[in-house]
Amino acid sequence: MANPYRPETLQGMAATNKLQIATLIADLLRSVEVLTADIEHEEMHSGVRNVTDPNYPALARSLRARRENLGATIASLEALTRSAPKAA
Repeated sequence: MANPYRPETLQGMAATNKLQIATLIADLLRSVEVLTADIEHEEMHSGVRNVTDPNYPALARSLRARRENLGATIASLEALTRSAPKAA
């Protein structure tokens, strides 16, 4: 007996993959929002907002790097979904 939840066509698989990527992008965007809030909290706590300041918190610097990496990942996933063939 065939699995009713398994896409049997290439179009079904493409639609499923696109949905999974869209879900992943949404999750990553939420992570970016959380990181942004954490960075702002750390900057407020330390009183230093200038990234070039030697007293800028190491945690905020690390969180900024993570946020930039997530942004690059989101951009590449969005480019992947744009270049993928459309499911009919």
